[in-house]
Amino acid sequence: MTLSRRLFLASLAATAVAAPALADDIPAPDLSQEPFPVKDNENKVEFKYRRKQMEYNTSEAPGTIVVDPKARFLYYVLGNGQAIRYGASVGKQGRTWSGAATIGRMEKWPTWTPTPEHLAEFPKLAKYVPGGMPGGLDNPMGARALYLYQGDVDTIYRIHGTYDPSFIGRKKTAGCVSLLNVDIIDLFNRVQLGTKVVVLEY
Repeated sequence: MTLSRRLFLASLAATAVAAPALADDIPAPDLSQEPFPVKDNENKVEFKYRRKQMEYNTSEAPGTIVVDPKARFLYYVLGNGQAIRYGASVGKQGRTWSGAATIGRMEKWPTWTPTPEHLAEFPKLAKYVPGGMPGGLDNPMGARALYLYQGDVDTIYRIHGTYDPSFIGRKKTAGCVSLLNVDIIDLFNRVQLGTKVVVLEY
């Protein structure tokens, strides 16, 4: 009886080890070395906007980022009909520009300089105009920022993080396109300077 129970438990353990990970299971990146605490708070985001690997048919090459501002999704193309999809928040700037660009600058915990629109609504932000707001938990650019260029020209289009999970899936962000901090860190770790980014029309 004891032997049978041991065999049963052993077979269960073997099955658990052999079981493949779900196709859409994208583990969170290592957050232990971040200078500020970052939570993997995707459980506070509507399910369809959570980070996942999925089928995605595109003619774009693997490694390309495709932003769909109207649906509020960002795709990182893996190839073979697959992509990692991230839920996004899309601000006004993110709904008025489309086209192809490349990542010309990448920053961890970037500074943020308020726009004239922000200053009109929040005059107290004027103190950050000279040098920008330092990176940190209160900075609306979040944990990472990808700056899009066309040649040597800055498009002023940014893909960045957000500290507020309630933004994801909505038309609300301090910049162009924002992802959860944990998601922008994951994306940042997958791309490099020169990565192609395609922004679809809104």
